[in-house]
Amino acid sequence: MSKISRKIKVGVIFGGRSGEHEVSIVSAQSVMKELAKKGYDIMPIGITKEGKWVAGAEAVRFLKDGIKRLPFKSVLLPDPTQKGLVKIGERGIVNVKSNQPGRLDVIFPLIHGSYGEDGKLQGLLEMADLPYVGAGVLGSALGMDKVVQKQLTDRAGIRSVEYDWVMNKDWQKNREQTLKRLMKKLRYPIFTKPANSGSSVGINKCHNQRELINGINEALKYDHKVIIEQGIEDIREIEVAVLGNDDPKASVPGEIVASNEFYDYDAKYIDGKSQAIIPAKLPKSVVAKIQRLAVSAFRALNLSGMARVDFMVRKKDGRVYLNEVNTIPGFTSISMYPKLWEASGLNYTDLLDQLIKLAMAKHQEKNELLTSYQPKDDWYK
Repeated sequence: MSKISRKIKVGVIFGGRSGEHEVSIVSAQSVMKELAKKGYDIMPIGITKEGKWVAGAEAVRFLKDGIKRLPFKSVLLPDPTQKGLVKIGERGIVNVKSNQPGRLDVIFPLIHGSYGEDGKLQGLLEMADLPYVGAGVLGSALGMDKVVQKQLTDRAGIRSVEYDWVMNKDWQKNREQTLKRLMKKLRYPIFTKPANSGSSVGINKCHNQRELINGINEALKYDHKVIIEQGIEDIREIEVAVLGNDDPKASVPGEIVASNEFYDYDAKYIDGKSQAIIPAKLPKSVVAKIQRLAVSAFRALNLSGMARVDFMVRKKDGRVYLNEVNTIPGFTSISMYPKLWEASGLNYTDLLDQLIKLAMAKHQEKNELLTSYQPKDDWYK
């Protein structure tokens, strides 16, 4: 694989107004370390929990230490002629020519969850006319909302477990009716999840009505919509990494053996006891099916660049269920997405190279389209 020019300046965006703020910082540190080894010019861009932007070498420390008073703030202008960050001081924009953090060639968004993975950040990057890694506005929004995601993958013929969803206002007004409806459709154990979140934030496994009520209330702390899914006992959790734009490819699958009752936040990031078996020990026919379904889900959600697609495989009969699709998967040193590609023959640094190439190719293709139309006369004047 050819080496990309060392002159490419990559803005790595991390942190953000998200329940996955801390995970994002760790992902960004790992990615920036590898990109630096490859010779890229890196611009760390941190977003605090309050939504303040700060760029530069100290951005990670500012976010980790929770520093409230920043020496300066940065902002990415939605101006396609700017293509970079400007600093903002107490008196407004600092002199751009002498103090601008610099023009950027490509953005690597690593904000997991709200305001980073849901299409909002991607919309800003589109306005700024900057290439960026990962799914576009539509794909990001579809992938973020677990309910809409399942509705589309259902239409594509990809099996999921039984599910329903609850809006906050309906839950507050019609709790008893909602519980009756859920019990007609689902049986315990049941999982409750914020519809727009990730990293297992706000997820609970419920074994009775009291736990179900508490689980819905907990999920509503993170989103106004909760997805309620049928739990399946005796399953294997299988994950596949997908890479590409119009011709996406799936990695070998890996299996997660969770240290807790299910793969919750602690099991993913804190206790260090969960195991990843790569490649997963599955029959060749099941591997092929999972890879095919992963690519189908990627296409059904209009994704590009990367995604991690999670499945459940029932042990007794090998039946495969789609769990969810993650458009900005974790990139920590123990994250599954890079480990799955490494097991498939693509090492970490080459994977990052490929993602940046895909981002630039997608951007170039988009910019070849016409963005204006010349009418036959100047009627609008």
